Amino acid sequence: MIEPRQFRDVLGSYPTGVCVITALGEDGARHGLVVGSFTSISLDPPLVGFFPDKRSTTWARIEATGRFCVNVLGADQIGLCRRFAARSDDKFAELAHGHSPAGLPLLDDAVAWIDCAIERVVGIGDHWLVVGAVEALGHREGGAPLLFFRGGYHDLSRLEG
Repeated sequence: MIEPRQFRDVLGSYPTGVCVITALGEDGARHGLVVGSFTSISLDPPLVGFFPDKRSTTWARIEATGRFCVNVLGADQIGLCRRFAARSDDKFAELAHGHSPAGLPLLDDAVAWIDCAIERVVGIGDHWLVVGAVEALGHREGGAPLLFFRGGYHDLSRLEG
């Protein structure tokens, strides 16, 4: 049997990018969730995916909107990562941000963003596989992504050294 701690330690040896998934409810409520499991799925048609925990109440609110925006965080955005990873009634309180073409919260200075409609959600173990159909996307020039590696956050330029 594989112990959960060993599983986490071994898979933590693989670096992942850090993203904030945002959405906007019909009532105007903004929602945000940190994920380290974002991935490209298909080029034709353009599909992306991520894996929120089944216990996440924020994911349930995002799912109800039918759409989401992936905000790829930069190495200098650890504060935003911590803000959206914490439990809070309003993770957007006093946070200035823009809007994606679909009108979803777009975090200032994100390295990249991807607007999606929810294509499907599949239960897998203790997580959901969320597949998004990409409708619009963009990125900013420069800026290193925020990485999660071996239990901590890192700047890509420091790992290259």
